Amino acid sequence: MAGTRRTRVKRKLLWRWRRNPLRRRSDRVETWIVLVTWIVALAGGLLAGEAAGSAMEDDLTTRRAAVHSVSAVLTENADRTPAVTADGTGGTVRAKVRWTAPDGSTRTGVTRTEPGRTAGSPVTVWIDRRGDLQRAPLTAGEASLQSALTGVLVAVGTGAVAFGCGRLARLRLDRRRMRDWEAEWARVAPSGGRT
Repeated sequence: MAGTRRTRVKRKLLWRWRRNPLRRRSDRVETWIVLVTWIVALAGGLLAGEAAGSAMEDDLTTRRAAVHSVSAVLTENADRTPAVTADGTGGTVRAKVRWTAPDGSTRTGVTRTEPGRTAGSPVTVWIDRRGDLQRAPLTAGEASLQSALTGVLVAVGTGAVAFGCGRLARLRLDRRRMRDWEAEWARVAPSGGRT
Protein backbone atom coordinates (compact mmCIF):
# COMPACT_ATOMS: atom_id res chain seq x y z
CA MET A 1 0.00 0.00 0.00
CA ALA A 2 2.79 2.44 0.95
CA GLY A 3 4.69 1.58 -2.24
CA THR A 4 1.66 2.34 -4.39
CA ARG A 5 1.15 5.65 -2.64
CA ARG A 6 4.79 6.59 -3.16
CA THR A 7 4.52 5.68 -6.84
CA ARG A 8 1.45 7.91 -7.25
CA VAL A 9 3.22 10.83 -5.54
CA LYS A 10 6.30 10.30 -7.70
CA ARG A 11 4.18 10.23 -10.87
CA LYS A 12 2.35 13.36 -9.81
CA LEU A 13 5.60 15.25 -9.13
CA LEU A 14 7.28 14.12 -12.35
CA TRP A 15 4.29 14.26 -14.70
CA ARG A 16 5.92 16.92 -16.85
CA TRP A 17 8.90 14.64 -17.62
CA ARG A 18 7.02 11.44 -18.54
CA ARG A 19 6.90 10.28 -22.15
CA ASN A 20 3.50 10.66 -23.71
CA PRO A 21 2.51 10.37 -27.39
CA LEU A 22 0.12 13.31 -26.97
CA ARG A 23 2.78 15.56 -25.53
CA ARG A 24 3.43 18.54 -27.78
CA ARG A 25 6.62 20.49 -28.30
CA SER A 26 5.08 23.37 -26.34
CA ASP A 27 4.57 21.02 -23.39
CA ARG A 28 8.29 20.20 -23.38
CA VAL A 29 9.13 23.92 -23.60
CA GLU A 30 6.82 24.61 -20.67
CA THR A 31 8.55 21.88 -18.65
CA TRP A 32 11.90 23.58 -19.18
CA ILE A 33 10.45 27.01 -18.40
CA VAL A 34 9.12 25.71 -15.07
CA LEU A 35 12.43 24.02 -14.21
CA VAL A 36 14.56 27.05 -15.10
CA THR A 37 12.17 29.36 -13.24
CA TRP A 38 12.47 27.34 -10.04
CA ILE A 39 16.25 27.06 -10.30
CA VAL A 40 16.70 30.78 -10.93
CA ALA A 41 14.20 31.70 -8.21
CA LEU A 42 15.78 29.51 -5.56
CA ALA A 43 19.48 29.51 -6.43
CA GLY A 44 19.52 33.02 -7.90
CA GLY A 45 17.51 34.38 -4.98
CA LEU A 46 19.84 32.81 -2.43
CA LEU A 47 22.97 33.99 -4.22
CA ALA A 48 21.63 37.52 -4.77
CA GLY A 49 20.46 37.74 -1.15
CA GLU A 50 23.82 36.55 0.16
CA ALA A 51 25.70 39.00 -2.06
CA ALA A 52 23.47 41.93 -1.05
CA GLY A 53 23.71 41.05 2.65
CA SER A 54 27.50 40.78 2.48
CA ALA A 55 27.82 44.04 0.57
CA MET A 56 25.59 45.82 3.10
CA GLU A 57 27.59 44.44 6.02
CA ASP A 58 30.88 45.48 4.40
CA ASP A 59 29.50 48.99 3.77
CA LEU A 60 28.29 49.36 7.36
CA THR A 61 31.61 48.08 8.71
CA THR A 62 33.45 50.64 6.55
CA ARG A 63 31.17 53.40 7.84
CA ARG A 64 31.76 52.31 11.43
CA ALA A 65 35.53 52.35 10.89
CA ALA A 66 35.42 55.84 9.33
CA VAL A 67 34.10 57.53 12.50
CA HIS A 68 35.14 57.58 16.12
CA SER A 69 33.72 59.05 19.29
CA VAL A 70 35.19 62.04 21.12
CA SER A 71 34.17 63.98 24.19
CA ALA A 72 32.46 67.32 23.59
CA VAL A 73 30.98 70.01 25.83
CA LEU A 74 27.53 71.59 25.54
CA THR A 75 27.84 75.31 24.83
CA GLU A 76 24.17 76.01 25.62
CA ASN A 77 21.40 74.52 27.70
CA ALA A 78 19.49 71.76 25.93
CA ASP A 79 15.71 72.04 25.57
CA ARG A 80 13.73 70.30 28.28
CA THR A 81 11.11 68.67 26.03
CA PRO A 82 12.01 66.61 22.97
CA ALA A 83 10.18 67.15 19.70
CA VAL A 84 8.90 64.18 17.74
CA THR A 85 10.63 64.09 14.36
CA ALA A 86 10.21 62.17 11.13
CA ASP A 87 13.40 60.14 11.69
CA GLY A 88 12.15 58.79 15.01
CA THR A 89 14.60 60.62 17.27
CA GLY A 90 11.87 61.98 19.51
CA GLY A 91 13.70 61.14 22.75
CA THR A 92 16.53 63.61 22.12
CA VAL A 93 16.96 67.32 21.45
CA ARG A 94 19.42 69.31 19.38
CA ALA A 95 22.06 71.38 21.17
CA LYS A 96 25.28 73.20 20.29
CA VAL A 97 28.52 71.49 21.29
CA ARG A 98 32.25 72.17 21.14
CA TRP A 99 34.94 69.53 20.59
CA THR A 100 38.57 69.24 19.57
CA ALA A 101 39.27 67.89 16.07
CA PRO A 102 42.14 65.45 15.37
CA ASP A 103 44.27 68.34 14.04
CA GLY A 104 43.92 70.12 17.42
CA SER A 105 41.49 72.83 16.28
CA THR A 106 38.36 73.61 18.26
CA ARG A 107 35.11 73.00 16.40
CA THR A 108 31.47 73.71 17.14
CA GLY A 109 28.31 72.17 15.78
CA VAL A 110 24.87 70.85 16.62
CA THR A 111 24.23 67.30 17.82
CA ARG A 112 21.51 65.32 19.55
CA THR A 113 21.58 64.92 23.32
CA GLU A 114 19.30 64.10 26.23
CA PRO A 115 16.74 66.80 27.10
CA GLY A 116 17.44 69.17 30.00
CA ARG A 117 21.25 69.00 30.00
CA THR A 118 22.99 72.21 31.02
CA ALA A 119 25.77 74.15 29.33
CA GLY A 120 29.19 72.73 30.19
CA SER A 121 27.92 69.13 30.44
CA PRO A 122 30.09 66.52 28.70
CA VAL A 123 28.58 64.82 25.64
CA THR A 124 29.93 62.10 23.37
CA VAL A 125 29.88 62.95 19.66
CA TRP A 126 31.01 61.05 16.57
CA ILE A 127 33.44 62.64 14.10
CA ASP A 128 35.20 61.57 10.92
CA ARG A 129 38.92 61.80 10.16
CA ARG A 130 38.60 65.49 9.26
CA GLY A 131 36.89 66.27 12.56
CA ASP A 132 33.39 66.89 11.15
CA LEU A 133 30.34 65.74 13.11
CA GLN A 134 28.74 62.51 11.94
CA ARG A 135 25.77 60.43 13.02
CA ALA A 136 26.51 57.65 15.48
CA PRO A 137 27.18 54.46 13.51
CA LEU A 138 25.00 51.40 13.88
CA THR A 139 26.13 48.90 16.48
CA ALA A 140 27.45 45.54 15.27
CA GLY A 141 24.12 43.91 16.14
CA GLU A 142 22.09 46.57 14.34
CA ALA A 143 24.38 46.29 11.31
CA SER A 144 23.99 42.50 11.25
CA LEU A 145 20.21 42.81 11.47
CA GLN A 146 20.09 45.40 8.67
CA SER A 147 22.38 43.26 6.50
CA ALA A 148 20.24 40.17 7.10
CA LEU A 149 17.03 42.04 6.29
CA THR A 150 18.59 43.45 3.13
CA GLY A 151 19.66 39.95 2.07
CA VAL A 152 16.18 38.54 2.70
CA LEU A 153 14.47 41.34 0.78
CA VAL A 154 16.82 40.96 -2.20
CA ALA A 155 16.39 37.16 -2.17
CA VAL A 156 12.59 37.45 -2.10
CA GLY A 157 12.65 40.15 -4.77
CA THR A 158 14.89 38.07 -7.04
CA GLY A 159 12.63 35.05 -6.58
CA ALA A 160 9.54 37.14 -7.32
CA VAL A 161 11.09 38.54 -10.50
CA ALA A 162 12.07 35.03 -11.62
CA PHE A 163 8.57 33.70 -10.97
CA GLY A 164 7.05 36.69 -12.74
CA CYS A 165 9.24 36.16 -15.79
CA GLY A 166 8.43 32.44 -15.78
CA ARG A 167 4.72 33.17 -15.54
CA LEU A 168 4.96 35.69 -18.37
CA ALA A 169 6.77 33.14 -20.55
CA ARG A 170 4.10 30.54 -19.78
CA LEU A 171 1.31 33.01 -20.61
CA ARG A 172 2.90 33.72 -23.98
CA LEU A 173 3.26 30.00 -24.54
CA ASP A 174 -0.42 29.47 -23.66
CA ARG A 175 -1.45 32.16 -26.15
CA ARG A 176 0.61 30.48 -28.84
CA ARG A 177 -0.96 27.12 -28.00
CA MET A 178 -4.42 28.65 -28.29
CA ARG A 179 -3.57 30.13 -31.72
CA ASP A 180 -2.20 26.75 -32.84
CA TRP A 181 -5.28 25.00 -31.49
CA GLU A 182 -7.61 27.42 -33.31
CA ALA A 183 -5.66 26.97 -36.55
CA GLU A 184 -5.78 23.18 -36.20
CA TRP A 185 -9.47 23.29 -35.39
CA ALA A 186 -10.12 25.45 -38.47
CA ARG A 187 -8.19 22.96 -40.62
CA VAL A 188 -9.95 19.88 -39.21
CA ALA A 189 -13.45 21.35 -39.00
CA PRO A 190 -13.71 24.00 -41.73
CA SER A 191 -17.46 24.36 -41.19
CA GLY A 192 -16.83 25.93 -37.77
CA GLY A 193 -17.57 22.72 -35.87
CA ARG A 194 -21.12 22.24 -37.21
CA THR A 195 -22.05 18.86 -38.59
